[in-house]
Amino acid sequence: MHDIALFRNDPARVRELLALRGADGSVVDRVLELDERRRALISAAEEKRARRNELSKQIPQLAKAGQPIDALKDESRRIGDDIAAGEGELAAVEAEQSGILMMLPNLPQEGVPLDRSAEANVVVRSVGEPRRFDFEPKPHWELAQALGILELERGTKLSGSGFYALRGQLAKLERVLINWFIDRHTAANGYTEVAVPNLVNRKTMTGTGQLPKFEDDLYRLPEDDLFLVPTAEVPVTNLHADEVLEEKALPIRYCAFTPCFRREAGGYGKENRGISRVHQFSKVEMVMFEHPDRSRAAHEELVGHATWFLDQLGLPYRVLLLSSGDMGFGAAKCYDIELWAPGMKTWLEVSSCSNFEDFQSRRAAIRFKPADGGKPRLAHTLNGSGLALPRLLITLLETFQNADGTITIPEVLRDRMGADRIG
Repeated sequence: MHDIALFRNDPARVRELLALRGADGSVVDRVLELDERRRALISAAEEKRARRNELSKQIPQLAKAGQPIDALKDESRRIGDDIAAGEGELAAVEAEQSGILMMLPNLPQEGVPLDRSAEANVVVRSVGEPRRFDFEPKPHWELAQALGILELERGTKLSGSGFYALRGQLAKLERVLINWFIDRHTAANGYTEVAVPNLVNRKTMTGTGQLPKFEDDLYRLPEDDLFLVPTAEVPVTNLHADEVLEEKALPIRYCAFTPCFRREAGGYGKENRGISRVHQFSKVEMVMFEHPDRSRAAHEELVGHATWFLDQLGLPYRVLLLSSGDMGFGAAKCYDIELWAPGMKTWLEVSSCSNFEDFQSRRAAIRFKPADGGKPRLAHTLNGSGLALPRLLITLLETFQNADGTITIPEVLRDRMGADRIG
């Protein structure tokens, strides 16, 4: 959500940046109209309350002196009615303004490529070279199903398309990776592990920006008006909703594992075979609450926390700085980390690391009390996948496959797996 001062101070710039994010910049004019009306209503109400307070002092004094007071009492009642009517109009104006602001994406941070197209994304770093095979690499669904470790048809039987089941060594590999991620984040990167609900309420979804804009993409239990989490970002960020933290408590870093549920799974085609685009998947999420002066540096740290695992696994990857039009709704700046899947012959996103600045904290009322005094300030929030499955499983299977159909396990995972290969 936005600070209305941005609209007042430079409406032309806000209009331009919203358009570059794919939003309708013309709503800026309506926001400013509502802002002007809101301030006028507040000013008028203050004047009416001052007059009513004045009358409340005059009436008993005049009555005591035997002076007529009926006209003043009528005026006081009319003022009360006017105040009530004004409060109703003010509530409607504020509701309309808030409804518009809730639907507008965050404004891009300076340095973000200003373009509505994903073609403007910039590769800021590439690490490693895709493996060269002396045989034709197979896609993960062929490899895993031949080994009996991936159940696509049975997953569909259980829940419908977009769901799957893992078994045997692939199920173990996912569990090993999750534990490794959390162990590293907590031991080396300063994160505290948290276990959070997988169902959250409407207010929680609104705090991180999933609602009201993306309700159709979410799984909802209508009887309770609860939502299955699309990512651990939602419950973890809202742990501190409506709180005022001490500045000395910052930074706060949490990591959490949850299953993630999303209705959208893309269109049809080869890229959606297997488990690259599904309705339920596992993910470890990193969430940061930072002082505004440190959030940009923390963003770079966040990317490093995610890519460390890829370095250890020996997987080639690239880091992309996303354009204004390709970033997520709440992000001010976002890096995507992509892995090369040689069987699918495509790049797959395995982590998205975003700095939301005060966009989420304004919606969720996450503030901190400055150490030197003064009014509470909005904290900055950041998050990133650390890491997401199953796309990491895809690239591990496809990158480390052998001509005989087995999969070599990266050395860093062999002790945890108790084996050096799958199959």
